[in-house]
Amino acid sequence: MPAYVIAEVSINDPEQYKKYTAVTPGIIEKYGGKFVVRGGDVQTLEGEHADSRWVVLEFLDENAARSFYDSPEYTNARAIRQSASDAKFVLLKGYDPS
Repeated sequence: MPAYVIAEVSINDPEQYKKYTAVTPGIIEKYGGKFVVRGGDVQTLEGEHADSRWVVLEFLDENAARSFYDSPEYTNARAIRQSASDAKFVLLKGYDPS
């Protein structure tokens, strides 16, 4: 069953954050992931929403998503992101209608 990593990111240092976005696509791909959403305009339909960047990644399963997030490559990239932004990351299993 697919699994999704969903991130809400508030960027504090855009120049430093560009270094993060330059390296992450290759890491995500290496672990079998793909972008479903990568930034873009956000339309709030209900509730309050801060000015944040949203990213949704899809992986084959929860194990692949965790392998990506815990990988040495992403650990290094995460340090760059953490120096340039505040973020919330969640891992969700996909829906299985059976």
